[in-house]
Amino acid sequence: MSSAPSATPPTPATGGRPVALVTGPTSGLGRLFAQRLAARGYDLVLVARDETRLKALTDELATTYGVDNEVLVADLVDRDQLKRVEDRLGDEEHPVDLLVNNAGFGLKRRFLNNTVEQEQAHLDILVTAPMRLTHAALGPMTRRHSGGIINISSVAGLQPRGSYSAAKAYVNRFGEWAALEYAPQGVQVMTVLPGFTRTEFHERMDVGRDAVPAPLWLDAERVVDEALADFDAGRTRSVPSKRYKVIAAVSRHAPPRLLQRFQGLGRK
Repeated sequence: MSSAPSATPPTPATGGRPVALVTGPTSGLGRLFAQRLAARGYDLVLVARDETRLKALTDELATTYGVDNEVLVADLVDRDQLKRVEDRLGDEEHPVDLLVNNAGFGLKRRFLNNTVEQEQAHLDILVTAPMRLTHAALGPMTRRHSGGIINISSVAGLQPRGSYSAAKAYVNRFGEWAALEYAPQGVQVMTVLPGFTRTEFHERMDVGRDAVPAPLWLDAERVVDEALADFDAGRTRSVPSKRYKVIAAVSRHAPPRLLQRFQGLGRK
């Protein structure tokens, strides 16, 4: 799909350019969201643990798109560091117009093969961080009757695939509710449910591309471009590609025990 910026720039909360805060922007979907939003005229607040990669990205975006960037070095598992990001979202003198909750990681092994600390960190990144950041963003957005939130979830949240799918099921339901709850107050909330996507996500899990049949892999560019097109159209859910729209529909009606047989897909 085309990566061209939106023809109509978003209306910022202040007189300057609109501001988007993106978590996990140094690779994969987060990096593409940052690039696409910069092309659309957003200044960016970029949040990640790796300061070196963050600064390299901000330099790239400033050079290519002429945008202003803020860097927030934060490990979202750490509650004190997460609080700094919450405080930035709550800063009404420097408002954030769009929040993209993208940061995440997966665990290759099954539940009992991970330590409870690993599972807790997994839950903190996938559930606690987006919940708290959404809460922080919604206050100022509802008061000014303007803003948007994009939560990156997964089609796995519609299936029984261990604690990852359980976490994403929360994000799906949370986003579905929040979209209905806050639309009357001028805030658009959209949940993105991609399938297997070619990014560093599975590499960090030490999972090879051969762990998933080739037709199930999506290009990251397609996921982001379809998500932003759906957001522009005012949709509250984005499932990129026709094949995953079909999988999402089947997942809602197939017996859980049947779906559970495929929980090892993408973990080998």
